[in-house]
Amino acid sequence: MSNNVVAHYSDGRVVKGTGMDIDPTRPVCHVRPQQGPATEVRLRELKALFFVRSLAGDPGRRENLVPDFQDPRVRGSTVVAMRFADGEEIVGITIRYPPNRPYFYVVPVDAASNNTRILVNRDAVVSMAEVTKDRSPAEPMMPPP
Repeated sequence: MSNNVVAHYSDGRVVKGTGMDIDPTRPVCHVRPQQGPATEVRLRELKALFFVRSLAGDPGRRENLVPDFQDPRVRGSTVVAMRFADGEEIVGITIRYPPNRPYFYVVPVDAASNNTRILVNRDAVVSMAEVTKDRSPAEPMMPPP
């Protein structure tokens, strides 16, 4: 199955296209841009791999970072706030916290996000914290586990 993906590298590079062999247990995958040959992507070099509805996206849109704890996607999951070295913050829903593997998936808390899910490189996260009804994502975050 193919997916629209945007690979954000830790060094700032970005590759957009179709990902066809993405498996977080394998060290590499391939992204085929709309024009040209497929690019080999090493997961360890990524900040995150974003699965998107549209490759164009909406650069001016601000993501909602406040979780709705009535959202059925939250049941049985954990809401986490993460910050990357480049300053980007993501609030997402995950089924395993703290993550015990090098790469883990989150689903954005913003149901209207262009991102449908995100494969995060744990080594690229500089801070991570669980978000609860009593603790908003705006409060200071702890370093990743």
